[in-house]
Amino acid sequence: MPPQGATAKVTLEVIKTACSNCNLQELCLPYGLNQMELAKLDELVSTRKRLKRGEHLYRSGQPFDSIYAIRSGFFKTDVLIEDGRDQVTGFQMTGELLGLDGISSEIHTCNAVALEDSEVCTIPFALLEDLSREIHTLQKHFHKVMSREIVRDHGVMMLLGTMRAEERLAAFLLNLSQRFTARGYSPAEFNLRMTRDEIGSYLGLKLETVSRAFSRFQEEGLIAVQQKHIRILNTPGLKKLMTH
Repeated sequence: MPPQGATAKVTLEVIKTACSNCNLQELCLPYGLNQMELAKLDELVSTRKRLKRGEHLYRSGQPFDSIYAIRSGFFKTDVLIEDGRDQVTGFQMTGELLGLDGISSEIHTCNAVALEDSEVCTIPFALLEDLSREIHTLQKHFHKVMSREIVRDHGVMMLLGTMRAEERLAAFLLNLSQRFTARGYSPAEFNLRMTRDEIGSYLGLKLETVSRAFSRFQEEGLIAVQQKHIRILNTPGLKKLMTH
């Protein structure tokens, strides 16, 4: 067993690691930067913030000053709609950014809530803008990240506008599978961090409809479900559902 001092040192080293040592480089902002540029970005990541499950990272209406890179964990974003219900607008996972909703109006337009114990890197936006002007690679990559978010939002709009319930759920599971794959996890086996209710809110479906679609997928041998644990048994079958 290492002496106490050694443990403390290791912990300190872990806390000090920022973008340069982070295994999410390719998914997050620093992709394609050289060592000197990375060092500047390291200085920018002002703090790490840990959140417990159910905690808000920010709330709608709060002033916007930073974007957040998810270092570990899982979040949902939601907005309050007129009838007093929460409408889920997205699910974000490790390596993705939160807070982009506040850029245009300088006020957050949605809530961001941790769906499990999570950790984020806080990147003050004004400083990121300054650094982006200095490092064009960073600016280009940041635009790519923004574009990815817009494309994903557009994909959801298309999904809600044209697809039947089962097609929506198939698209949702396949999208999660792709995102887990990009992070080096299994494409076919994962835990859903969100409830069936939250999935329904996101996909514009009632809870019963979501539950029925899950049951039907299981009966048809497309997936195996054990509470929140999902195993995709037939990816081509799920894809085929969406081409009808």
